[in-house]
Amino acid sequence: MRGSRVTVAAMAAKQVERFGNGVPYVPAGGWAKCLAWLIDAAVFVLGLLAGAAALAAVDASRGLDGAVIALAMIAWWLVLPLLYGLCLRNGRALGALWTGTRLVRVSDGGRIGAKGPWAMFVRLILLPAAIIGALTGGGLSDGTLQRTSIDIARTRRLHAQGHPLPPR
Repeated sequence: MRGSRVTVAAMAAKQVERFGNGVPYVPAGGWAKCLAWLIDAAVFVLGLLAGAAALAAVDASRGLDGAVIALAMIAWWLVLPLLYGLCLRNGRALGALWTGTRLVRVSDGGRIGAKGPWAMFVRLILLPAAIIGALTGGGLSDGTLQRTSIDIARTRRLHAQGHPLPPR
C-alpha cells in the first residue's frame, strides 16, 4: 500500500465473503443491520398504531364486539409484515434504504423477489420471537442462512476493482 491511499480491496479484505456461486461481496456491518431492523420495526409499529386507530374509528361508528376487535388486531399484526414485505421485493425496504444495505440471497447474491413478504415476516415476527425464546431458555435452531445483508457501496467498489457483479 502506497502512502495514505488504501484500496477498497485492501480495506475490506478481511470483510469480503463469497456467495454460494463464488461472487465476492462485502457484508453489511452489525450496526447497519441493527439500524435497518430498528427502522423497519418502527415502520411496523407505526403501521400497527394506524391499524388500531382505524379499528377504533370503525368500532366507534359500529360498536364492534371485543372478540372481533381482538381477532382483527391479531390478523393485522400478522398481515402487516407481509404487506410491508411487498416493498422488499428488490431487497430494500425503508431500513435498507436509509442504511445503504440490501437483503440478498446467500446462494447467488440475487434479489429476493417474490419472497420479500416472507422475509419481512421473518424479520419482524419470527426473529424477535426466536430471540425471546432463546433468552427465555427455548434455544435456537441450527438452520441454514438463506439471506444476508450486503453493504451496497462497498460491494460495488469491490466489483469495480475487477470482481464480477452478482446476478440481478
